[in-house]
Amino acid sequence: MASGKQSRAKRKGLPPLEFRNAQLADALQTQDMAAVAFALRHGPTVVPLLRVGERDNPLDAGEVWTYRDPRTGDVALLLFSDAANKPESLPPGVALQSPAWLRAFLEVHEDEITTVFFDIAGPHAMQASPADLIAALDA
Repeated sequence: MASGKQSRAKRKGLPPLEFRNAQLADALQTQDMAAVAFALRHGPTVVPLLRVGERDNPLDAGEVWTYRDPRTGDVALLLFSDAANKPESLPPGVALQSPAWLRAFLEVHEDEITTVFFDIAGPHAMQASPADLIAALDA
């Protein structure tokens, strides 16, 4: 690097963290809800953040960004199989969240969130209700 500094991952010989779930991307490509459910139960999900959590505080996961339709007030949660699929118009921060985190978040906000979109800008968008995703995560 130009500054002579290396990232912590490079210094420790660790591979860089990938903000993606290849299994989820494959499931979305086939539009197979059972495969999407399996991928969600066994891998992380990329979540857009309004505010990124504090780096030195593992309890601060940041603030999840949701979309509220100005006409209807409906709230949508946008999730991504890969951070590269997040539209640039959304806030720049993302988090890689576990299946347990997703299950807990959906349960807490189930009454507020109307729908959940996966990879809304493509390449293979899919939509589900919070209740359907909770059931899929519990299966």
